[in-house]
Amino acid sequence: MKLLDKYILKKFLTTFVFTVLILVAVILVIDFTEKNDDFIKTNPSVGEIIFDYYLNLIPFYANLLSPITVFIATVFVTAKLASHTEIVAILSSGVSFRRMLVPYLMGSSLIAVVIFVLIGWVIPNANKESVAFQVKYIKSPFTYDSRNIHIKIAPETYVYMESYNNIANVGYNFALENIEGITLKRKLTSNSISWNAEAEKWRIDNYTLRTFNGEEETINKGSSLDTTLNMWPRDFESTYKLEQTMTLTRLNEYINEKRDRGADDIEIYLIEKYERFSYPFAIIILTVIGVIMSARKARGGVGLQIAIGFFLAFIFIIFVIASRSLAQVGDIPPQVAAWIPTTIFTGIGLILYRYVPR
Repeated sequence: MKLLDKYILKKFLTTFVFTVLILVAVILVIDFTEKNDDFIKTNPSVGEIIFDYYLNLIPFYANLLSPITVFIATVFVTAKLASHTEIVAILSSGVSFRRMLVPYLMGSSLIAVVIFVLIGWVIPNANKESVAFQVKYIKSPFTYDSRNIHIKIAPETYVYMESYNNIANVGYNFALENIEGITLKRKLTSNSISWNAEAEKWRIDNYTLRTFNGEEETINKGSSLDTTLNMWPRDFESTYKLEQTMTLTRLNEYINEKRDRGADDIEIYLIEKYERFSYPFAIIILTVIGVIMSARKARGGVGLQIAIGFFLAFIFIIFVIASRSLAQVGDIPPQVAAWIPTTIFTGIGLILYRYVPR
């Protein structure tokens, strides 16, 4: 690493950290202002507000704002270098523009790796605490209100419930079916099924079991039956920001569980998964675009270039939100939606690099 690399890299990383701290502090103040009435109503302790909520919220916002902050930091540092005629001196000394990008790429790559580790394993654990705090003190009590619930709990076994009470952990009009191919082999029905927390089993009351063997049908009835099923009370708990509380390893496992059960709400988890891979690449791309846009000396100073930086960074966020919404309603595949903003801005970066005078 040469002296020039160290000089630019130090400026870039320190400006990035400073920008992150400033923006996160502003957002936390706004968040506290919005939620102050909720805190007064639910009366959490000061320790819970600070340590359970806000300290765990800082990594989340730092990651959420990382494309904006890295872009702003890049524009600010490069525009300052250009305004002091340092970039002219660098290029005049024989250093190519591509070579000048190296310290920026080193810095953005370092940030990208750190961000990937954070969003994969660190931030989800922090989110567990902050989301639990929100559910307890800010959100209204959760009530499971889905009707006509169908769950595939094994390759040939299906569960049906007309409704489920997540407070009492009781399901109503329960049916358990075993289907081989297209043939119904066994069907167990009951008016209710309840969770026995001590035994960690389901209790089925007043059940009727029908067994089919060709055209023959055998009927058995019983008053109660304790059994284990690949179904848990947590399957009917609040899913508020659930995808944000899972590590990448757990997220993959959960997606596979959902697929095995034939669930139809898998898109939000797939989007979360693919965005965790696309985010680090977006940081590198936005850094390159920031350098290209702000490397020319402007007569009016760096204000306009920083404003443009803010504008493009927020355009990126808009693309992220729009593509996520389209994927959630099924208009585009989640893996495509996660990479649309990065792909578009990669194209913008290539166009700028080729045609904008440097």
